[in-house]
Amino acid sequence: MEQQPIVLKEICSHGTKSLPCAVYRTHSVGKGVLVKHHWHDEIEILYFSEGGFRLEINMESFEIQSECFYFINPGELHGIISETVERHWEDAVVFSPGILGFDSRDEAQISLMKPIQNGKLLFPRRITTQHPAFLSLRQSFLHIMHVFGKIAEAVPEEGNDGKSRSSGDCGSTISDLTSQLYVKSSLLHIFATLSEHRLFMTVERNFDKRVESIKTALLFIEENYHSKIYISDLAGQVNLNEQYFCRLFRKAIGHSPIEYINSYRIRQAKRLLEETDLQVTEVCLECGFNNLGNFIQEFRKRTGVTPLQYRKHVEMFEKS
Repeated sequence: MEQQPIVLKEICSHGTKSLPCAVYRTHSVGKGVLVKHHWHDEIEILYFSEGGFRLEINMESFEIQSECFYFINPGELHGIISETVERHWEDAVVFSPGILGFDSRDEAQISLMKPIQNGKLLFPRRITTQHPAFLSLRQSFLHIMHVFGKIAEAVPEEGNDGKSRSSGDCGSTISDLTSQLYVKSSLLHIFATLSEHRLFMTVERNFDKRVESIKTALLFIEENYHSKIYISDLAGQVNLNEQYFCRLFRKAIGHSPIEYINSYRIRQAKRLLEETDLQVTEVCLECGFNNLGNFIQEFRKRTGVTPLQYRKHVEMFEKS
């Protein structure tokens, strides 16, 4: 069976057809990438119960120092970095903008729901504990998490290597009618709270060519990681000179293009070691490394073990 690579533009559906909504709980186990840069067409509400993270959205970086909410609008490039060795939690609700649409053309549909679905109304970027809307938002958000049964259940990310929700994990879902009604009512309460405090933004979103350039480069890496990739290839994809492209890439992603390419290749190598019986040499070549020694060195640098040791650890874990 053909193995599916990790993708950056999420292609999986969050939730189900009847309820396009899913929740995630992710914990950090050290410093490093917690959720790798990606984007999707859904709205995402992020809840940080404490500090210790850095959230990157498009070309901006936000230090998470205390309890707060962040909102990700559809199409925004984002990633989460853990900045402490202590274990911290990050919770997320991801849902389709059309989940709360109704056939009736009332004021809520005309002035709120439709503009949100059409991308003409944006969510606020951040809500902190000092804001009068915070307690109401937290109550509704935690109720959604409770309905999904995620308060006590954790989904660990392996070694903070940037395993993303886009790698096939489409979140926890629910199918029974009562639970779906509770989730929808809580989402409506969140919308109502934001509307009550006039937190939706009606300003037209400016098209940021820089963000689209980074997305194009990330997709090129995703599609060509198994081959030799030169900086000139990436810069040429977005019609930028190499020096400016490298500065732009580092500002957006936090790493140089070469560092990111190697990190992406190692993630793919881990997936192949876990899911296939390919020999280490074959994995090396499949992931774009032309030299076995360099591959093993890079793998050990990022995981602390050799590829063979990693596979043995996975096999032992599966048997236990």
